[in-house]
Amino acid sequence: MAALKYWIWLAEKRGVRRQTKLALTQRFETPEELYYAETDEVLLTEGITREEAAALEDKDLRRAEEILEVCERQDYRILTIADAAYPRRLRNIFDPPILLYCRGRLPLMDEEAAIAVVGTRSYTPYGALCAGKLGGQLAAGGAVIVTGLAHGIDSLAARAALRNGGRVLGVLGCGLDVVYPRGSEELYEDVAAAGALITEYAPGTLPLSGNFPVRNRILSGLSVAVLVVEAPERSGALITANTALEQGREVFAVPGPIDAPGSVGCNRLLRDGAGLVSDGWDLLREYEERFPGKLRREAAQREAPETPGYESRERQREERRRETPGYERREQQREAQRREQQREAQRRETRKLPPRLDPQGAELTDDQIALLRTLTEEPMLVDDLVEASGIPVRRVLSALTMLEIDGYVSQAPGKRYARTVTLSE
Repeated sequence: MAALKYWIWLAEKRGVRRQTKLALTQRFETPEELYYAETDEVLLTEGITREEAAALEDKDLRRAEEILEVCERQDYRILTIADAAYPRRLRNIFDPPILLYCRGRLPLMDEEAAIAVVGTRSYTPYGALCAGKLGGQLAAGGAVIVTGLAHGIDSLAARAALRNGGRVLGVLGCGLDVVYPRGSEELYEDVAAAGALITEYAPGTLPLSGNFPVRNRILSGLSVAVLVVEAPERSGALITANTALEQGREVFAVPGPIDAPGSVGCNRLLRDGAGLVSDGWDLLREYEERFPGKLRREAAQREAPETPGYESRERQREERRRETPGYERREQQREAQRREQQREAQRRETRKLPPRLDPQGAELTDDQIALLRTLTEEPMLVDDLVEASGIPVRRVLSALTMLEIDGYVSQAPGKRYARTVTLSE
C-alpha cells in the first residue's frame, strides 16, 4: 500500500497534463522512482515541458497520504495502470487514467460485453420506455451496463439493468464519496452491490463541470460499444459517442420521430452509419462470436422478468417516499411542471421563425457566443449546457443572464434555456 502514495502523488499533481503523467509512467519503472529522480532525468521524458518538470519538484506527500487513508478507511480499491487487473481495453485508449478508484467489485472488463448506455437528462416518455426496455434486455442478455449515472436516460437504463439482475458499472465525474446527482444515494448503493463505481478523481472531489467531458473517455473506453437512446442536437451523450468513434468503438442508436427534438442526435448518428437498435439483440448479436457463451439471444429479445428482490426494495422505497411530509405537494409540482413543458412545446410549434443574429457583429463575449452556438430552440438544462460547452457553471449562468436581458435566449420552466435567434453564420 505504501507504494500507492506515489501513484496518488503523480495523479494529483497540478500543472502536469494527463498525457505527460502517462508518459512518465512509461519512462520510469514506478512513480516512486520518478519521485526520487533528478529534474534533468525527468526532462528526458517525451513531450514534457520545463514547467511540468518544475511542478514535479514539489515532493509533498501529505495529500496523497490523506487520500490513501480515506481509501483504506472506506474500503476503496485503487487500481493503477501498471496493475494486471487494470482493464486492457481502457489501457489502450489515447489517454487512459493512470489511476482508478473503485468501490464494489469490478468485473473482468476485457472478458465482458460491456455496453455504455447514454442519453439526455431531459428525456421524453418514449426515451424512458426505450431506456427501460433496452437496459433490461441488454443486462438480461449478458452485457455489463456502463453508465455515468446522470439523471435521465443513464439512470433509467441502470435501474432497468438492476431490476433484471444485471451488472452495472457507474463511471463518476467526482469522488466516490460524493453523490451526484443529488438524490442518487440508493442508486449508488445498488450499483456498488451489483457491480462497481469507479472514478479517476480522488475522494472528496466535487462534480465540477469540466470533469464530465473528461470522464466520458473512460465510459466509452471501458466499453465495446456505446448505445445512444435519446439525444437532442446538442447533448453530452453525443460527446461520448464521438469519443467512442475516436477510440475505435462501435456506436449504436435508437431511432426516434423525425419531428422530435430529443431524437435529432440519434437520427443523425443513424444517418452517419450508427447501428440501429430496437431490442437488445440488435446490438449484442454483433458480439456473439467475440464473447462465446456469454450472450443470450432469447433473454435479450424478450421483456426480461425483474429480479424479485430488487423490485421489492424499490417498492419499499416508494412507500417510504409516499410517507414523507410533502410528498403529494411535490408530486403536484412535478405534474404542473410536466403540463407547462407540454404547453411550451405546443407554443414552439406555432411560433414564427426567430430573427437572425450575427454573433461576431453583436459585440458578445466569447462565453456568450459559445453558449449561443450550443443552445437550440429546444430548452436545455444548465447542467447540459455546462457539459456541452465546457464552460464553468458560474460563467454559464452569468452569460445566460446577459443573453436573456438582450433577448437572445429565453428561460423556460425548470431553469431551462432556449435560443430565440437563428445564427447567421
